[in-house]
Amino acid sequence: MGASGSGKSTLGSRLAVALGCRFIEGDALHPTENVAKMANGVPLNDNDRWPWLKQVASELGRARDEGCVVSCSALKRSYRDFIRAWAGTPLLFVHPKVDSAVLHDRLTQRPNHYMPASMLESQLAAFEAPEPYEAVLQLDGTLPVENLVAIVMDHVTAADLASVLFEASQESSRNAQPGLTS
Repeated sequence: MGASGSGKSTLGSRLAVALGCRFIEGDALHPTENVAKMANGVPLNDNDRWPWLKQVASELGRARDEGCVVSCSALKRSYRDFIRAWAGTPLLFVHPKVDSAVLHDRLTQRPNHYMPASMLESQLAAFEAPEPYEAVLQLDGTLPVENLVAIVMDHVTAADLASVLFEASQESSRNAQPGLTS
């Protein structure tokens, strides 16, 4: 999870390899209308995001038995709560934290992506820092990806991960917003 340019797709794809599961690029799940808006520098609103978030959560739910890694901005707490509730399976969000200057540099150097760097401010404005109950692993997103994968793998293999995820899922389910409207 995180703003565009945080490295979530790079980390997610490498993490999926390490876990031996499928990686799903969340950007590919956006409806064409969302992609067109973002490509034209128009920020998405909650109503634009809910169908996309439902698709992200559905993919996670379908992969419940074999597991998968999905990249998704999940900027707001309500989005993360919704994904957990709709997926119906315990989830761990991983947030490679990167400051806005680094994000901007990465976005301006990223070729062939529909989201312009001018959209970064709207993402940062929408971002809600994770609460402790959310089971979000926050990492220094400027570390080499190999280090980030190792940190996540150490966390995932920790003996108490299942109970942490269960407790976070229970708390998030109580906080999830029902329906697809805001």
